[in-house]
Amino acid sequence: MSEEVAPVILSNEPGSFPRSVLAERHPALIKKVRDAFPYGPRQHRALDALLTQATQGVIEPLGPEAHDRHLWEEWGSEYVGMSWFDVPFLWAESYFYRQLLTAVGYFEGGPWQGIDPFRPFKQAELHTGEADEELAALDRLAARPRDEQRQALLLGSLWGNRADLGFAAGGGGAGAVDSRLVADDSEVLWSLLPEGGAGTLCLVADNAGRELLPDLILIDHLLLRERAERAVLHVKPYPYYVSDAMNADVIDCLRHLNRARGAAAEVGERLWSAMGTGRLAVRSHTFSCAPLPYARMPDDLRQDFAEADVTVMKGDLNYRRLVGDQLWPATTPFEERTAYFPGPVAALRTLKSDVVVGLDERTEAALVAEHGQGWRTSGTHALIQARR
Repeated sequence: MSEEVAPVILSNEPGSFPRSVLAERHPALIKKVRDAFPYGPRQHRALDALLTQATQGVIEPLGPEAHDRHLWEEWGSEYVGMSWFDVPFLWAESYFYRQLLTAVGYFEGGPWQGIDPFRPFKQAELHTGEADEELAALDRLAARPRDEQRQALLLGSLWGNRADLGFAAGGGGAGAVDSRLVADDSEVLWSLLPEGGAGTLCLVADNAGRELLPDLILIDHLLLRERAERAVLHVKPYPYYVSDAMNADVIDCLRHLNRARGAAAEVGERLWSAMGTGRLAVRSHTFSCAPLPYARMPDDLRQDFAEADVTVMKGDLNYRRLVGDQLWPATTPFEERTAYFPGPVAALRTLKSDVVVGLDERTEAALVAEHGQGWRTSGTHALIQARR
């Protein structure tokens, strides 16, 4: 199916999920950010202006002093002057977050430069009793057979803060989690990471905090069990989409693991050491915050992915960018939508937007019969998809 056949997702349809994000979630987020820090009058005025612009006005260009103005002009200058609701949903969302950083003074010189406006939310989620319980479950998980360990850690990474790492140790939790998988190519993924292999795993991270912890724990397991000789973790170069992980968030998680007890502390020590030896590398690329599909990635990022034995894309946003943020029929093959990708690729994603491919007809029909189209955006279902 050509890209022209599948409509690009916009936000101008009343009652649609994309419209609710722009009309409801973004205004609520502006208030949340405003209340999270003792910003001064200048930031307050800028946040108020962004609220008005994003809900009632049109898209305005970045200021002439913006360090990345040339990039955004390349990525979508044709949208300036249009309604936020009439441009591609992926572009509008991404540009909103870029403008939010301008409003709080993240990039300009001054006291708020480099202050992550989302850090309080990330920290609150990381330091919870639930997060501590999940780390403690690693001690019980260590007593389970190796195959159960790897699958538990994979599902922990998939579900993030919606599933704890101890379900395998607890017995019956696995079936409930598996029943919510709309696609499961986990065996294909494991075949790309054979035990005793000496390859490179590239993991493109999604959220920070309590969702990044199981990603790091999975990486440690793969390095420890020699399913990967080296891991490369891609994070965002600046704050993005509320909770997306940056290098600072990786460090926060490693320190959190090191302060834990038992198996979790051992994981933290190994990962800290792995960064020192180069077995675990953290990278960020400007394109990670681009409002574009990965099909348009630059050559240097393409080369990075090409050198990996498998690239794992985590989360909903990366999935949208991987397959294209368009209304594909759900039965469109995953292999078809990722054919451009320069190497083996997998997706671990909780469904929180309309985009989905790679389902069989029976699965889609059953989901629609039970949930209507709500299963696409509710976060109650997930998928593991992979292609060699």
